[in-house]
Amino acid sequence: MSYHHFEEYNTKITEEISAKLEGIITAVGEDPTRQGLLKTPERASKAFQFLTQGYELDAEEVLKSALFDEDYSEMVIVKDIELYSLCEHHMLPFFGKAHIAYIPNGKIVGLSKLPRVVDIFARRLQVQERMTDQIVSAIDRVLKPEGVAVVIEASHMCMMMRGVQKQNSVTTTSAFRGAFKNIETRTEFLKLIGTSLS
Repeated sequence: MSYHHFEEYNTKITEEISAKLEGIITAVGEDPTRQGLLKTPERASKAFQFLTQGYELDAEEVLKSALFDEDYSEMVIVKDIELYSLCEHHMLPFFGKAHIAYIPNGKIVGLSKLPRVVDIFARRLQVQERMTDQIVSAIDRVLKPEGVAVVIEASHMCMMMRGVQKQNSVTTTSAFRGAFKNIETRTEFLKLIGTSLS
């Protein structure tokens, strides 16, 4: 399945989700045969498939596809990586930014692969805590770096639109492996991404 172009939708899945969505539209008191809603189940089904395409992709294979031998041994940071995901508890969106750093141990990875890894795990039904750990674990397993760090800051629509309805809250999660367990290394990383933290 193409990472950038998600145009080949599974017809069976589209029909199955569409039928269920039509039932939901009816259950909330709307008329699914109304002009504005006629194609909504199909459109929403395709959107849902797009937003969950991460199940079809392998983050470790993506990283392995662009590994290079390199003696560079200082911190590599890719910050402000946009992410959009769906909360598995309410299936409402959460969105924000991921910041990733690693210290190479003889191998570097193509920089575009790190945002791809974020998207692969974000495009699933998720909780932010698990997603943070999945990203750091995939990078750690494939690159085997001296250390790897991930910080995610996100706003959750399940908190903003319903429940406590706190529009300005931001959730920050972090995971650190190897050299980033050292307070000085961790502090350097957090300082370098600090201007992006809320």
